[in-house]
Amino acid sequence: MNNYTDILRQHHLKATPQRLEIANALHDNGHMTIEHLYEVMLKKFNSISLATIYKNINLMMENAFIQEVKIPNEKSVFELTKETHSHVICRQCHTIQDIVLDLSQTAQLASQTSHFKIDKADLVLSGLCQKCQEL
Repeated sequence: MNNYTDILRQHHLKATPQRLEIANALHDNGHMTIEHLYEVMLKKFNSISLATIYKNINLMMENAFIQEVKIPNEKSVFELTKETHSHVICRQCHTIQDIVLDLSQTAQLASQTSHFKIDKADLVLSGLCQKCQEL
């Protein structure tokens, strides 16, 4: 189990037992939907509400402690904030993995083409993971 007390404080968040457990759950599971996170949290805090989970998730996102990964045609998942990366998702088993890709040239080209000032580039690629390819 990791100690996220100092890291939460660095993000200007009080290190409550619920926030510490959210951090540990995301560390252990990588990417989690709100529903999955709620199931895990209920095991530790049997009276926690879904509203409490949403409130903490939103506050932790506002303070850049966690981030939302929006997956087309799927529910969003949440992860601990880390270095810039993209995601690959298996369309069969729904496994999500981080992948480090440099999107700076793509963002620059998009900016030139659209005349938008691009300030964020997210990429989610889908396909079949190695395990599902072998089935």
